[in-house]
Amino acid sequence: MNETKAVVDEFLRRTAAGDTPERIAELYAETVDWRVSWPVPRHPAVPWIRPRSTRADVADHYRTFAAVCVPEAGEVRLDEIIVDGPVAVLFGASFQQVKSTGKRFAMTFALRLAVQDGRIAKHHMYEDSLAVEAAFGARPA
Repeated sequence: MNETKAVVDEFLRRTAAGDTPERIAELYAETVDWRVSWPVPRHPAVPWIRPRSTRADVADHYRTFAAVCVPEAGEVRLDEIIVDGPVAVLFGASFQQVKSTGKRFAMTFALRLAVQDGRIAKHHMYEDSLAVEAAFGARPA
C-alpha cells in the first residue's frame, strides 16, 4: 500500500504543478490499461477522449489536454483518496475551460489507478464525458 500511495502522491504532485506531459507519463508502465471514455470509447469532438495503451499515449493525453484547455482557468478539487493494496480511487471534481469555444465544463469524477512494479498500470477515469463534449459545442449543454 505504501508503494501505491507514494506513486499516487507523486502523480498528484506532478499534475498539480503542471509538470510536462513526459514527466507525468514517466509514472506509467510501458503498457497501460487506459480508459477515459465513458460512456462510449471515443468522443470525436473531444481530442483527448480516445483509446490509449502506451506510455507515449499517456504523454499525448496530457499534451492534448493542455493544448485545448485554458490552464489558468482550470481547477481540480480532490475530495477523497482510497488506497487498497495496489489500487487507489480518487474522487473529486474538475472545472475547465475549452480554448476553442470559451465554454466551461464542470464534472465530478472517480479515477481508479492501479500500481504495479512502481508504475501506474491501470488508469480508468469515470467522468461525465457528455458534459465535456457539450463544452466543445458538439451537443447542447
